[in-house]
Amino acid sequence: MKTGKLVVFHAAGQPLTHETVLVPALREGEILVGNEYATLCRSDLNTYSGKRVEKAPTILGHEIVGRIAALGPGAPSQDVRGAPLRVGDRVTWAIYAADPESPQSRRGIPQKAPNLFKYGHERVTPESTLHGGLAEYCVLRRHTPIIRIDAPIPTPLLALINCSVATVAGSLRLAGSVGEATVVIAGVGMLGVIACAMCRGAGAERIIAVDVNDDRLATAAQFGADDGVKLVPGGPDLKDALAARFPGQSVSVGLDYSGVPDTMEALIGALGVGGIAVLVGATFPQRALQLSAEQLIRHLHTLKGLHNYNAQDLVAAVEFMENNWRRFPFERLVHDQFDLDAAEAAFQYGLHSGAHRVGIRISPPHSDSSPRA
Repeated sequence: MKTGKLVVFHAAGQPLTHETVLVPALREGEILVGNEYATLCRSDLNTYSGKRVEKAPTILGHEIVGRIAALGPGAPSQDVRGAPLRVGDRVTWAIYAADPESPQSRRGIPQKAPNLFKYGHERVTPESTLHGGLAEYCVLRRHTPIIRIDAPIPTPLLALINCSVATVAGSLRLAGSVGEATVVIAGVGMLGVIACAMCRGAGAERIIAVDVNDDRLATAAQFGADDGVKLVPGGPDLKDALAARFPGQSVSVGLDYSGVPDTMEALIGALGVGGIAVLVGATFPQRALQLSAEQLIRHLHTLKGLHNYNAQDLVAAVEFMENNWRRFPFERLVHDQFDLDAAEAAFQYGLHSGAHRVGIRISPPHSDSSPRA
């Protein structure tokens, strides 16, 4: 029987273990993918370091790309864009599998459906393995949105699609049209940098990047930011800094990927009349925000939160990368120096280097995941 290697996370402070398991027989609607590449999301690093707690033992890694190795009984014959799915096709897929008939799915939030299955977040058990990026294979469960990728996009960039790029696409969907808008993007790590690029592509009039790090602000400029505001400890808050640098400038859309309470409060406070703020970065425990209800009401503000994304956002992410991967220097964002055997070193590098993303190469274990002509 076919076997596959995987890397298992047990708990913060404990070493990762390298194991080999049998590849299970595919059930109704399932697809076996040979993983090619995974990038370590900030949430992976937070779990590894103990900043957030996930079910364990688990296979971390949900930014993944791979090729179809086998189609199970009743597996989908087409992807969400209507393209046929065949063995050998390179695919990306959503971070989740969710019942499309659930009330949440019908409301457009399948990522919060009951009995949700999340890749890179599930517990490893004898009955359930191969559901994360740090493994040679991943079994795609029934009702997983899948998209075939034909464009010659470099593999490390493809891995970014099904978390980083799709999440930003979701935040822009919630923000509405940014065409001719002034957009402030707080926190220009991976998501913030991608947001600069997507807002530029969507025709934003002015994009202002905000961070505490000069290097990240410089990177944001390469991805479409017009201006950068550096937040300095003890200095003016974001609202005052924006007012000083851009007097009379009305902020139409605020996107927060920092997850820092002071920054989120200041971003909301800087909105102009009718402004919209979308909060994305606060995915770990922290203090409650302090907001002015009067300001929210009188200035007609809209405040939204986003966690993960839906299939519409995944399609938007794929199409953005298909059309823009050459336009912006995305390859500079991925530190591509590790393979699966060096996963521990990759996590350590990700925690201490400041790299936007650390990539892990996963060699296809069998010829059934070779490129399709």
